[in-house]
This record gives sequence, structure tokens and C-alpha cells, in this order.
Amino acid sequence: MIGMTNWDIEAAWSYHNDTKHSYLSVRNNPHHLDWSIQPRPFKIYPGLPPIPLPQEVHKTGRPALSVLDCQPPRASDDAPVSLDDLASILFLSAGITKRRAYPGGEIGFRAAACTGALYEIELYVVCGDLRGLDAGVYIFNPHDFALRRIRAGDYRGALAYAAAGEDTVAHAPVTIVCTGIYWRNAWKYQARTYRHFGWDNGTILANLLAAAAARNLPARVVHGFADDAVNRLLDLDTNTEVALNLVPLGRSTPAVPEITVEVSPLRLEFLPYSRRETDYPSMRAIHEASCLHTPEEVAAWRGKTPAAPPPPPASGLIPLEPFSDGEIPQDSIEAVIMRRGSSRRFAREPVSFRQLSTTLFRATRGVPADFLDPHGAQLNDVYVVAHAVDGLKPGAYFLRRTERALERLKEGNFRKETGYVGLEQDLPADCSAAVFFLADLHAILERFGNRGYRAAQLEAGVIGGRLYLANYAQRLGATGLTFYDDEVTRFFSPHSENKSAIFLVALGKPAKLHRL
Repeated sequence: MIGMTNWDIEAAWSYHNDTKHSYLSVRNNPHHLDWSIQPRPFKIYPGLPPIPLPQEVHKTGRPALSVLDCQPPRASDDAPVSLDDLASILFLSAGITKRRAYPGGEIGFRAAACTGALYEIELYVVCGDLRGLDAGVYIFNPHDFALRRIRAGDYRGALAYAAAGEDTVAHAPVTIVCTGIYWRNAWKYQARTYRHFGWDNGTILANLLAAAAARNLPARVVHGFADDAVNRLLDLDTNTEVALNLVPLGRSTPAVPEITVEVSPLRLEFLPYSRRETDYPSMRAIHEASCLHTPEEVAAWRGKTPAAPPPPPASGLIPLEPFSDGEIPQDSIEAVIMRRGSSRRFAREPVSFRQLSTTLFRATRGVPADFLDPHGAQLNDVYVVAHAVDGLKPGAYFLRRTERALERLKEGNFRKETGYVGLEQDLPADCSAAVFFLADLHAILERFGNRGYRAAQLEAGVIGGRLYLANYAQRLGATGLTFYDDEVTRFFSPHSENKSAIFLVALGKPAKLHRL
């Protein structure tokens, strides 16, 4: 990998192909869970004192379905961020919302879905002076709902420099930085963890963007930044943890001046995640190959999203029938996030076409991100297998977003096939509808280089997180799943020819779990 750049896209293809699941790869994998080295679910700095955050989450009362689309606010409007705002957004993004005892301990389930409930995404805060919080660089600790200060002082200019002067970063009172810890997820999922970084980071961002929108705070996902500069600012050991994206919150004038000098390393002590870790070098290799190193490289990377209009429909379109703003359930975004979980079983009962339409429509109206230009552009295509949807014949469909309609690809009962391509699990077979994300990685990598691979996984995670929220807002259930990669493409072919499977979310009515 020495000397490899973001534009040597063979790195992305190599990682993607090497981490595909298939019938044989799953059965020939000798991996098993070693519970004696299960990773610690929190990053603990023993030498940093906690700075408690306000405990009460401010309830906006905004209906969850009304704040999912995150339409970009006017750039000229100032939007200050209070400490209460920050605390509420951190809690609704990655806070512990439920605790459950099990033999040998307790698990804290967090606000956003995560593969295996392993919670490998960490949130850091870089801010100027807020009322009640001094300017600094902080890590958010969900276990005691507190911040710990890594650096004192206003380092927002360092982020603005790393992001090549990105306007939203330069004007943000607060920027949240998302990072991924390799081993915490790789303990179970091995090298495929780098895909999970996108999915699990995305579900957090779905919550974060909705919580910010409910508070009328502009928020944007910034994927273009100089990696080394941000990693140094957070004092990360990049063999174990790496910065994934920036999320500027709020807006203030004037812009902070860029800080161009390198910050010094701190090498702060934190507790090991396990007494022993297994290394999966391919994860670090794809991350290093997708890094940007200078602001000039970042500025050159940004630009228009590749447009790939679908072929003309081969059959008549079925218009979506979403609930209007006046008809949507009024459950607040805060209540929905507190209620949300990952469905463990589905009841094989139908949902209505209006419910499915509402979920698809509200989740896919555009993610505010610097790699999606103009707003509303999308890297992933959405395919749906309807099993039990009142008002929609069972079959496989393609979502034509611009027409707000479904195109029927083939008709029939495909529960067995969907269960098989969904890694032979019951959930995608028992749900009411399974939503698959597929992307033309050829076009994405040609336009964005290896970093486009990160972007495709992240976007699918954000939209998948919105599917969760939209379904739970309607008192339905959802769960994210993995899959047999090539079997997914084959199932939707010829329409999906030359596309790669990225993510899968099952939607439906949860079945009650009977406990002994």
C-alpha cells in the first residue's frame, strides 16, 4: 500500500471483493466469538475528569416524520448552539436509552442501531466558548453522560483548515467528529467491519440530523477533510481508531480563521479495549488508501455527484401514497428515538401501502452532505421486496425517487429467496418489506476515488437509519442486516447489473418475543 493514493481505486475493489459474503465463505470461516476478549464498549481516559452534561433532554415536540428530510437552511441565518442543545443532540445520537441485565452483567442499548450492539463509533466535540462549556476538544462518554476535555482552547480553525475552508465548518459554533474503533466491531465481524463503519456511523447521523433539524440547527455531513490533521487534533492512535467525518452544527458569524500549524501530539492514556486484539490489516489498508492529505487535495476532491439516471421503466409505475404533513403520526422525534430498537422477529403481518410509501418517501429526500451535490443527489439505488403490503402486489420493485413511484421488476412471493440472500436469516423472510441498497461503484469510484467507497456505505447507513425512524414513528419495526453480496445483485438482475450490494433493512410489524 506504500505510495497508494485515493485515486488508486483497485484498493476499494480489492477490499470490497475480499469481504463479500457467500454461501461458501460463511461456512468456511472458522471464526468464533472469544468472550474472554470481548471489547470494552467505551473509550476510557483514566486521567481525564468528567464534565457532566445537562441531564434533561429538551423536548421539541416536533413530529419525527417532519424532521427527517433535513432541508438545508439559508446560509445567511445565524443559529447559535447552547449547551442544552449539544447535550440533547449527543444523547439522541449516541446516548444510552435502555439498559438490560444479562447473566454476567448489563448492556446499555444506545439511541441509534449498531451492528451487534458493539458501538464502535465515538463522537468528539470541537467547539468555541459556549455558555457553561469552555472552548476545547472533547470526547463524549455515553456511560456517564459526560464530556472529557482532550485539548483546551478554540481549535475550530484547525478543522476549517483540514476541511479546505468548507463554509459550514468555518462558521460552526460546534463540530461533532465521528470516529471508528476497528477492534470493537472486528471482534465479531472481522475485516467486514470497515463496511459497518459506514452503516453504524450512518444510523447515528440519521438521529443527529433529525435532532438538529428539530431544533432548527443547520447540520451537514462533511466527508472531505485532511485525515491526518483531524486524527492529530483528536490525538488518535490510527492503528486502532480513525476519524470518519465532520458534522458542523449551527452557524455563527464571522467565520473562524484557519489554523495552519500542526497541533502537537498528546499521547493521552486510555484503557485497552481487550487484553488481546486480532489484527485485520485490510481494514486499515482501505482506510489509508481512501485518505486525503492536504487541503488542496480536499478542495480538488469536492464537486458534483455523478448522475446515473435509471433506464426507462419496463412496466407501469405505481405512485407512492405517503401521508401528508397533516396526516403523519405526531410522535415527537425524541419519543421515537427513545422507543426505537432493532426488531428481533417479525410477525409476517401486512403493513399498508401508505405506511411503506411514507417510510420510503421521508427517508430518501436527500442527505445534506458535501459529496451529494446538488442536495437530493444520491449514490445508492433503492430496491424493495414486498412480502405483505396491503395495496401492493408481492414482488420486487425499484424505487424511482424523482417520479415518487415504484417500478415493478417481477411479481411473486419471494420470502424464501429474500431470506436466502439475507444471509439465510428469518428476519428478511418474515418482514413485510425488505429494502436493499445497491450502488454503481464503478461510477462512484471513478468520481470520488477510494473515498467514494466510504461515502456509499455512509449514505446507505444514513438512509437506513431514517427508515428505522420513519417506521418507528408509525409504531412499526425495522432492523439492519447483512447479505450474500452477489446473490443480491443476481436477484434484482438484469435491472441491477453492474451494481454492488451495500446494505439491507427489513421493515414490518414486530412479533413479541416469548421469554422463558
